Amino acid sequence: MSALSDLPPLRESLEAHGLLARKSLGQHFLLDLNITRKIARLAGVGEGDLAIEVGPGPGGLTRALLETGAEVIAVEKDERFLPLLQELAAACPGRLRIELADALTVDEAALAAGRPAQIVSNLPYNVGTPLLVKWLTGPFRPVSMTLMFQKEVAQRIVAAAGASAYGRLAVIAQACATAQIVMDAPARAFTPPPKVDSAVVRLTPRPERPEHAVLDALQTVTAAAFGQRRKMLRSSLKSLGGEALCAAAGIDPARRAETLSVAEFLDLSRAFIARA
Repeated sequence: MSALSDLPPLRESLEAHGLLARKSLGQHFLLDLNITRKIARLAGVGEGDLAIEVGPGPGGLTRALLETGAEVIAVEKDERFLPLLQELAAACPGRLRIELADALTVDEAALAAGRPAQIVSNLPYNVGTPLLVKWLTGPFRPVSMTLMFQKEVAQRIVAAAGASAYGRLAVIAQACATAQIVMDAPARAFTPPPKVDSAVVRLTPRPERPEHAVLDALQTVTAAAFGQRRKMLRSSLKSLGGEALCAAAGIDPARRAETLSVAEFLDLSRAFIARA
């Protein structure tokens, strides 16, 4: 930790390397160590743990994770940040591994090499949702996920049935994990400030996750149901079986998508598989 504390402030490092955030990559830097340390605490990361961080950028959250004594695998697409991340790696020998890769295609299970791993990230805005769906439904099973999203996206992840924000993302997320917003982050906390506030969501995967085929069907069913959310299910699900599908799942076809619980969407998904 002493070597980490000897490094210059992140803002100075960025200026020294002439680095600016790229809007095309959804980059907004989180440089306040008080905030990044709080995120690390909320993630429950500690000495000897393995954390995977996506989009570390200049390494603000990376520093906070390394301060806990954890080992970190940082997946970064933008090679401009390699010199800053390599400075962190030199300050913590053997505890920071840098992977220059696209997080949408990287194999997290191979990176973790069989070790339990947590994902802790201030996600790039433009890929946050597809990354979450990948981690929820894919073969890699993280111990937990502590992720920064645009606040509107965070609210969609944790929304309950009947809420205005309840939709496809909430159903998929809550079918696979428990989810709660654990921290708000105003736009002014970032450099450059985005146009919207952000929030940190803590997700803990369920011990009994739906089978892969059910998750595939769930994505199909929710896409149809919420694609026409103001219509009754008999209409919005017409291409998937409409009234017959609802009857097979024991659900009133006159209901609308936002009224169904996660469990009822899973029933619809299993009925869809059975009818295929």
